[in-house]
Amino acid sequence: MTWQRKVNQALGRFAGVRLERVGPAPKPGEAGEPEIRPPADPALDRLLTAPVFVLSPVRSGSTLLRAMLDAHPLLHAPHELHVRRLTVGFGTALARNAMEALGHNQADLEHLLWDRVLHRELVRSGKQYIVDKTPANAFAYRRIATCWPDARFVFLLRHPASIAASWYEADPDRRSREEAAADALRYMKAVQRARKALPGLTVRYERLTADPEGVTRAVCEHLGIPWTREMLEYGTPGVVRKGLGDWQDKIRSGTVQPGRGLPAPDEIPEALRPMCRSWGYL
Repeated sequence: MTWQRKVNQALGRFAGVRLERVGPAPKPGEAGEPEIRPPADPALDRLLTAPVFVLSPVRSGSTLLRAMLDAHPLLHAPHELHVRRLTVGFGTALARNAMEALGHNQADLEHLLWDRVLHRELVRSGKQYIVDKTPANAFAYRRIATCWPDARFVFLLRHPASIAASWYEADPDRRSREEAAADALRYMKAVQRARKALPGLTVRYERLTADPEGVTRAVCEHLGIPWTREMLEYGTPGVVRKGLGDWQDKIRSGTVQPGRGLPAPDEIPEALRPMCRSWGYL
């Protein structure tokens, strides 16, 4: 008898518990995980119409873009909302059975919750369309597109080395330059996967800061709404707080500021070179 088995038997006798080996976590759609599926009846199951998602890596200028979009009279672009992290629980088997009898699995109920939270925020704003620019949404692009089949997407890119440098400078005590590059690269790869899978408009931070009118006009055309000059003088964003977007001085200025100069080819970390080539920066 192994010592692990002896300890397990002792735990059973004296504490009433036993340790069991747990296998790998199931993937969505497998046993134990709810199927991710579109709304059964979109007219009843969704309050939002054509929500807009800006999919971008961290530190890519998404707070600037969302502030400019929020200045549009038809668009409400609040701070990062992280709704994909909102979950529901059944509590009891009876609750699960009751929801299943109504045709809802856990993912369906989470989608109803996400939609309700965003719809409430939109109604409070008095505008027509909501915009969410949470960078981590890139990791859940398939589920977002499944939850809202009529969602529109804008992909925001920036020079990968500039992203990594900005991510490091945002909190140098938390991550080294190498760690910042590796972490930011995860977001870049997720955005790249989303760009290949979903229809949408791709814009670049460098172009946004150099020609804000031209880029915002293109975004408005993509969304089917008229362009307004208010987008160029967006004012101070309503929420400027670390963890919910860019909180530094440049975004507080209320107007578009010049972007940093592009790094020279020999300044690009080796790990970021493939993405630089893929995005046309090398």
